[in-house]
Amino acid sequence: MEWYEAIILGLVQGLTEFLPVSSSGHLIIGKELLGVEAADDLVFEVLVHAATVLSTIVVFRKQLWALIKGFFKFKNNDETDYVLKICVSMIPVFIIGMFFKDFVEGLFQSIFVVGVALMCTAVLLFLSDLASGSLFKKAGAPVKVKESLSERKGYRNGISYWQAFVVGLGQALAVVPGLSRSGTTISTGLLCGVRRDVMAQFSFLMVMIPILGESFLQLVGGEMTESAVAPFSLVLGFFAAFVSGLFACKVMIALVKKARLSWFALYCAVVAVLIFIFM
Repeated sequence: MEWYEAIILGLVQGLTEFLPVSSSGHLIIGKELLGVEAADDLVFEVLVHAATVLSTIVVFRKQLWALIKGFFKFKNNDETDYVLKICVSMIPVFIIGMFFKDFVEGLFQSIFVVGVALMCTAVLLFLSDLASGSLFKKAGAPVKVKESLSERKGYRNGISYWQAFVVGLGQALAVVPGLSRSGTTISTGLLCGVRRDVMAQFSFLMVMIPILGESFLQLVGGEMTESAVAPFSLVLGFFAAFVSGLFACKVMIALVKKARLSWFALYCAVVAVLIFIFM
């Protein structure tokens, strides 16, 4: 992998991790276009994912600090309730990671799978806009909602335990390349009746522990001892993913609150069709 390829793939990872268009799918497409081996290589993959997690931490640093302080008070408060809901949402992806890892890794070798999954992402995004009423609202029209302090923070009353589990099922399905994690979790939440602003925050926070946990397991398992990518290229890819991730995370938060996700649905559908035609 050349240094400019690392930058391009890092930018692709950072931008598409938060936008509902599938970062894993776009990484596979990017590697196909650049002629980079699909399995080249694990260290780079982990680093660019870690970069996007770091960008999430930076964007949500105040909320994370509040959650940590509240949780370690060891009381039944809003923060502890929210952390427990995040834990509930991780149950499905934990099961997938433990028992179906080899099957999922095999899917990353097929560009056709990416096309099919992108089309599924498009359908989900369209249905979520339909369910939340966004397709029938005037663009930019304010939505007035009376909410409590805990709702504004996205804590106890923002999402229920069953909704958190269903959103977790969406995240588990999104291990398929081309099925957008953010798009699937946000769409699943909206279909379950979770408010847009609450779902945006929950979707981005719930992914941090699975990604960090997977990276840790690969590290202690010795899967990251060597890399075919030069250290300089790894650093460039990391910073490209981090900077673009910061931008995309902030943009996506604003878009989920106000914009129509059906525009992303149209994009995913077009990319899927192009894959079927040319790849």
